[in-house]
Amino acid sequence: MLSTRFSVRVVIILLIWCLSAALLGAVGLLASLHPPFPQVILFGLVGLLLLAYGFSSEFRLWISSVPLAWLVSVHLVRFVGLYFLWLYEQRQLPFAFAVLGGWGDIVVATLALVLLVLRPGSRAIYHVWNTLGLADILFVVSTATRLAVADPASMATLLRFPLSLLPTFIVPIIIFTHVVIFLRLKGDGLNRAT
Repeated sequence: MLSTRFSVRVVIILLIWCLSAALLGAVGLLASLHPPFPQVILFGLVGLLLLAYGFSSEFRLWISSVPLAWLVSVHLVRFVGLYFLWLYEQRQLPFAFAVLGGWGDIVVATLALVLLVLRPGSRAIYHVWNTLGLADILFVVSTATRLAVADPASMATLLRFPLSLLPTFIVPIIIFTHVVIFLRLKGDGLNRAT
């Protein structure tokens, strides 16, 4: 069992990361970036999380001690898809991103909520949800990249605060938790589902 001290360290690091991402977004630093820099930041952060998981046995042990339900609950943030739909109606985001990606996120978040309420004992159900969720977030990222390359102004809203937290904090954690959930399901993941 890991010490409470390590858990506090992880929480402090997450808070510093979130506050730094919020500050960078609030001062408009991210709004001036054009592809591929937002994507480099996003996947760089995913890479750092995966490196920490791969090389720090303490971090890996800590992640494996987190209940699976907590990892699934991270994906409730994907109800942000409702906001994407509203931004589409306001003509601030293009259809291909806001509507298709927004509905995908809403479906994944809704299914996460169902998993959290029902707590099924089947690995297959978690595998299906996790596969759908990872495919959706990769679709959203690739669509945002494609649209931003073609017309950077069409996706500028995503680089302004508070949505700037998506590529600099939220999406890297979403992708990382999908990877961790797959690894957990491969092992004894459902033994710690609660």
